Amino acid sequence: MNNIQPSSYEMIYAIVDHGHASKFLHKAMDYGIRGGTILYGKGTVSNPILNFLSLYDEEKEIILMGAESGVAKEAMQKLNDHFKLHKPGRGIAFSTGLDLVRGSTLCERDDIKKEEATSMYKLIITIVNRGKAEDVIDAAKEKGARGGTIMNARGSGVNENFKVFNMDIEPEKEMVLVIVKEDIFSDIVSNIEQKLELSEPGNGIIFVQDLKRVYGIYEDKK
Repeated sequence: MNNIQPSSYEMIYAIVDHGHASKFLHKAMDYGIRGGTILYGKGTVSNPILNFLSLYDEEKEIILMGAESGVAKEAMQKLNDHFKLHKPGRGIAFSTGLDLVRGSTLCERDDIKKEEATSMYKLIITIVNRGKAEDVIDAAKEKGARGGTIMNARGSGVNENFKVFNMDIEPEKEMVLVIVKEDIFSDIVSNIEQKLELSEPGNGIIFVQDLKRVYGIYEDKK
């Protein structure tokens, strides 16, 4: 069992229109990524100031790919160029550092130099009971978020539960991803925690990750 040293690996998230994930993943593998997992979700946006998904309430596919930091950096740059993520409506891609990787055969090395986060964005992940995801989005918007992605296990082809911080993620749970600037994430997290009563057992969990690289996020210049 390999334990990869902190931040030597990254988790790449890509969010694309329904039906495009397989093509995206295959191209990523051409650029050095060893493989990935495709999940299904829904994008929600109501304000173009920070156009998270570039489309309103659309079915989305989310690709999760783990890679060594150097590979992730190069692959994301090439994916951005190939799929033109710099243009609205083409999808987004971002990555976070991984503190621990177990059970992976992706790499035998553990001496890769640590890299610091290079973006000004945070990823807020909230896991709640099914039917509460829209409440998370609403609470985030109240404090400045412009949209997010809702994921659940329906149609994902996953036959077993997985855990985040020892909490079972079952078909009855929904996961909400929201990308925000670092100067407002604290207010958003506090509002979600309050509105969803996350301090009460069984209501859900919330955690935040630094984003290392971000492609496809847009802000209006006014």
